[in-house]
Amino acid sequence: MPKKHKSDVPLRAALEALQRVSDAFARRRGQLARGAGLTEAQWRVLEQIAAEDFMPSLFARRREQTPAAVSKLIRQLLDRGLVEVSISSGDARQRKYALSTKGRQTMEIVRQDRQRAVERIWSGLDARALDAFAGFAGDLAERMEAHEQAETRRKSEKTGPEKTRRGGSVVRK
Repeated sequence: MPKKHKSDVPLRAALEALQRVSDAFARRRGQLARGAGLTEAQWRVLEQIAAEDFMPSLFARRREQTPAAVSKLIRQLLDRGLVEVSISSGDARQRKYALSTKGRQTMEIVRQDRQRAVERIWSGLDARALDAFAGFAGDLAERMEAHEQAETRRKSEKTGPEKTRRGGSVVRK
């Protein structure tokens, strides 16, 4: 087992703390969704539909999900009466999705639960510490995103461009 260097200790402590925060956020997100009778995936779709610019294919691409998986989520939400769908007035090939009254009520439950948690957890923290944390977290996120992009570029240069079929599926060599 490699020897720990003193300089590794703060880094390891920071990584462990960040993992705890990340895990706690994930658990809390699941708890909020379940409190409103939703799965996390259903909640994500409802959030996007509430933004009024929801496009299932774009949502699937951003979330790295298949269009079929997103369609299944939409059907579940339609079956539960949380979402309404109509034909777009500008293009009859497009569907327009909106939250139903029940969907808006469900999202309000999530919003209130989230707000209550924010008040309990964050309200007593020092404003300067929050400001410092926000700055640090923003810098860290930018570094992580830059690293992700660099790794993606590096790997795509290694393997070369992927060919696609007409339907968009990747043809592997």
